[in-house]
Amino acid sequence: MMVFIHVAVAVLCLLTGGHSAPVTSCEDLIRPIEIQGRDQLLGKWTLVSESTTVPGSKMLTKMLVESAWVKVTVADESDALSVFQAQKMFGRCFTLTSKMTLKNSTLSMVRPVTATQVLLNTGCPDCLVVYSNYTIGESIYSGLQFTSRRRKVSAAELEEFKKQVDCLNLPSPAILDPEKGFCPDESPSQETEATDLTNVMNEMGSDTFSLLERLFNSTDAVNAIFRMISSSVSGLKED
Repeated sequence: MMVFIHVAVAVLCLLTGGHSAPVTSCEDLIRPIEIQGRDQLLGKWTLVSESTTVPGSKMLTKMLVESAWVKVTVADESDALSVFQAQKMFGRCFTLTSKMTLKNSTLSMVRPVTATQVLLNTGCPDCLVVYSNYTIGESIYSGLQFTSRRRKVSAAELEEFKKQVDCLNLPSPAILDPEKGFCPDESPSQETEATDLTNVMNEMGSDTFSLLERLFNSTDAVNAIFRMISSSVSGLKED
């Protein structure tokens, strides 16, 4: 989300291979899976739900993010992936492009934040689940994201993800509503304005991330940021 922290931590890299067998126990639900190669990660994925330990993340997601999707393509290096994320907020689109490397079934990223990701088992045949650890300021946070080839998953598939969240002792997840519409595949469009945050995020130094970390540990600060962003986007629409 335009909320910088969410863009930084959600980071658009919600990757995992699908499995068709039903998954029920916590042992199975939090079991990492082996990534056979980049090909199984390629394509477009819609963000269905996510849980993170970043303070205020769920509140900001519910208040600001209408929808989000990622597109994964191969990068020049043999072990690298390019990840393009588009999030719709206040009727506008905000995009971010990042680069990840794949080694020993672990995805790693350096910018805009340092992160490592492993893919978890799932009973959904075309869904993607990834467990992440990322560093913001001086703190390490965890997160679990759920994506699908489809824009809407079944109730049973969503319940399985919620159980995975519980098994990992993560906060209750934010769930996005596909009925709110998505950013177009090609941007900009006449209907939806788009802002690329890639350079802004990559140029943010450790001091800025430390400041964001302190802000997002305060409920009052989260509410103030929401009001500030709402006012700013409203002004852009009037222009």
